[in-house]
Amino acid sequence: MTGRTLESRDLENRTTDPASLPRVNFTEPDTCRLISTAYLNEPALQPLADSPDDLAILEELEMMTSPRHQSLVALPAGLSPDELIAENARYGWSYINAAFCYTHARGNRFNGPERGAWYATFGKSAVKTAQSEVAFHLSNELKNTNSLINTTRYRELLAGFSTDLHDLSKQHDQDYLAPDPARAYPAGQSLARNLFRAEANGVIYPSVRHKGGRCIAIFRPHLIQNIRPGQSWEFCWSGSLEPEIRPLEA
Repeated sequence: MTGRTLESRDLENRTTDPASLPRVNFTEPDTCRLISTAYLNEPALQPLADSPDDLAILEELEMMTSPRHQSLVALPAGLSPDELIAENARYGWSYINAAFCYTHARGNRFNGPERGAWYATFGKSAVKTAQSEVAFHLSNELKNTNSLINTTRYRELLAGFSTDLHDLSKQHDQDYLAPDPARAYPAGQSLARNLFRAEANGVIYPSVRHKGGRCIAIFRPHLIQNIRPGQSWEFCWSGSLEPEIRPLEA
């Protein structure tokens, strides 16, 4: 192992030490998360049912194959069933569980494939920041399929928090806040694992996709409170990486 490699690993250890990061009280009633309305519409099995009783039976069968419903299907390796929100405990329970159960193969900025996290935005530009974050990621997915023609609708999920988080707002030179996911994600996931082991609740960080925007990544499902739906939006790609975003009537 070279001296350069040792130096790099020592730098990573220092920058991901929870004790080196400020911890602040975070109290926000209206954080914003955008999710596709495909997950908010009528149950996918409804067209197969002739009556409410039939639908109930089909939904019960569907729940047996859905990890967010605490089924027999294996959860991500780093997520315990005890952490999930009990079925019908409060509005939004399934959206919370889904955020932690379903993960990307390479993870995201502050979570690896072993467990998910709840990402949201807050502050005066919360909606615009959420739109910019969502647009960036879906634009990249569309680019990879060689088709920039797409229309997707999203709904705001508003949620409240009153907890303590580690504040990364002044850590601009760190790899985990880099625009390039290939550079940022490994560093951010390393930081998140160290913070999680230190019993941290999550992080506050500046948006990389919307200047001045502020984001949070929440590590623990029970911290997410008072979920309610907000405005719906339509994102339309017509051959460009930048979608047209317009509000939908309620």
